[in-house]
Amino acid sequence: MTEKQKITENKSTSESKITKSKSKKPVVSKPIEKKPAVKKSAVKKAVPQKAPVKKRIIKSKEDRIAVVAGLRTPFARQMTHFKDMNAIAMGQMVVSEMLNRSNIDLSLIDQVVFGQVLIHPEAPNIAREIVLGTGMDISTDGYSVSRACATSFQSAVSLAEAIKAGSAEIGVAGGADSSSVVPIGVTKKLARLLLALSKAKTFGQKMKLISQIRPSDLAPVPPSVAEYSTGVTMGQNAEQMARDHGITREEQDALAHRSHTLAAKAWAEGKLTDEVMIAYVEPFTNALSQDNNVRADSTLESYAKLRPVFDRKNGTLTAANSTGLTDGASAILMMKESRAKELGYEPLGYIKSYAFAATQVEKDMLMGPSYATPIALDRAGMKLKDLTLIDMHEAFAAQTLCNVNAFASKQFAKEKLGRSQAIGEIDMDKFNVLGGSLAYGHPFAATGTRMITQTLRELKRRGGGVGLTTACAAGGLGASMILESE
Repeated sequence: MTEKQKITENKSTSESKITKSKSKKPVVSKPIEKKPAVKKSAVKKAVPQKAPVKKRIIKSKEDRIAVVAGLRTPFARQMTHFKDMNAIAMGQMVVSEMLNRSNIDLSLIDQVVFGQVLIHPEAPNIAREIVLGTGMDISTDGYSVSRACATSFQSAVSLAEAIKAGSAEIGVAGGADSSSVVPIGVTKKLARLLLALSKAKTFGQKMKLISQIRPSDLAPVPPSVAEYSTGVTMGQNAEQMARDHGITREEQDALAHRSHTLAAKAWAEGKLTDEVMIAYVEPFTNALSQDNNVRADSTLESYAKLRPVFDRKNGTLTAANSTGLTDGASAILMMKESRAKELGYEPLGYIKSYAFAATQVEKDMLMGPSYATPIALDRAGMKLKDLTLIDMHEAFAAQTLCNVNAFASKQFAKEKLGRSQAIGEIDMDKFNVLGGSLAYGHPFAATGTRMITQTLRELKRRGGGVGLTTACAAGGLGASMILESE
């Protein structure tokens, strides 16, 4: 290569570096200034050769995605406090209260991303209904997501990505579900006959169709709890996992008892008061201020007396060591760290990394946390031992213990993850320190943002740190999110 060619190549590389460095700068609107025309050749001569090196060395601090507020309703057992309130109403209630407490100008909110698992056909986009029902600007975008039990992890990630991309500045993420007010369907035969009846033109045609209806056709069809692809319920999957991985009934009961004990303690110490609103329902004389599923006085002896639910003969899963059907909603307010400072907010914390994963549905369907967590840790540049807190969704005690064991298993890492080292052994002093879903309950779409808020607040109480929140989900899905607080 000649000396002239080398100089040309260096100049080309330098200009490329300058272009890349400039593209990383945030876009700021400035008044257009008129400048005298400059010849292209003059521009090239004016660029110093060492400038790009300085710009590559001096890096601005990352503008992190901040969670500035988080709130939830109390979680209530099915057919108790929220028995007459649907998910949309609960979502509107919690978002309205959170925004009111945040004292934010509603016109600043660009987007609402909300989730629901038990979707109502008459209002399938819960996010937009929340916009319309909470006084936000009519132009505020709203769309809904669903990822089974990890739904509000997805809503938080979707909003975070929108903020990072610049398509939104400030937004609300969350989820709500009601197991009390659910869409009840009809049998396929009755649905077909009713549709045909609506199209019949003569009295004779209508009577002929009506005569085909049998009493058994009139039975209501509630939402299915079984996997569409396998016909197996999550409880049956958890039974399979307990059996195949050697998780005993005693171990499951002990974890459930621990969850309730720690949750009751958290409530008694006032740790949850600021993140759980007082919820009134019509006629607004009754208020619920705490989760009504938490059992402060439960004993292992009382757990041992319960009969198995999913396999009555040989099973180990009971009502005590499985999450009950629950009603509730939760939400978080998100924006960039710089925007939060501009508006005078002190963030609860920041989203450091996240990952979703999927595995088989025929067996071990609820091992999602063990697949998603190592990816999230890699993206954060961290190891399990670096974490201050670990919060794992407790769909069932059996599923939780299977994942805890898998984290520590080198064999699991090698055979299932293709990794040479285990994720890491969980320090139980860091694990679900305020209890988990076995105690609080699990309104499907609301659990993710409940965990995000709860973990960030606990990190803040401890003076900061890094926490993992992770959940299994139907369909063999898993979600993990690394959070940090200062």
